[in-house]
Amino acid sequence: MFDLLLSLVMFAVVATISPGGATTLATASGAQFGMARSTPLLAGIALGLSTLAGIVAGGLGSVVMAWPELQLWLRIAGSAYLLWLAWTIARLGSPATRSGGPAAPLGFVAGVLLLWMNPKGWTMAVAAAGAYARLSDDPYRLALLLGVVFGSAAAFSLTLWCAGGQWLSRSLKTDRQWRAVNVLLGLLLAGSIIPMWR
Repeated sequence: MFDLLLSLVMFAVVATISPGGATTLATASGAQFGMARSTPLLAGIALGLSTLAGIVAGGLGSVVMAWPELQLWLRIAGSAYLLWLAWTIARLGSPATRSGGPAAPLGFVAGVLLLWMNPKGWTMAVAAAGAYARLSDDPYRLALLLGVVFGSAAAFSLTLWCAGGQWLSRSLKTDRQWRAVNVLLGLLLAGSIIPMWR
């Protein structure tokens, strides 16, 4: 049983530290606003993944996966939300010369929505619930276990990406450099939509 639990922890860390929409958003927020001001966003993403993994393990995942129309609407809503976030990031300048765009980082609710509206998150949570169901016969205990593991892994991984963004910001000196990095991060976030439609 310990080996299976260790496998779950490793799966959660790899899944959350791999580049994707959440990590790109954490990097962009770290670069623009720093670690402290990005904390609500990171907490929202981590709690979003934690609750998603828990609810899927508790049984909701099978309902979503069995309803193709709901999956389609999740893809559409998730894609639209990610495109809006990508546009928001891409149009930012440097923090010192910002004339448009948000004056504050995205917050807690934006982080939760990022996970709950992402079909990739649902698929990952369903896969984890199926693969690690042997960890507990009680679906509520399994839901709690998956929620804690995925939430903790996400908090760790997102903190690293956000710190990377903060480190990156120290090497950006001109508004042109900032715009180039923001456009690149926006494009990466928009590109994270592609796997949803395969």
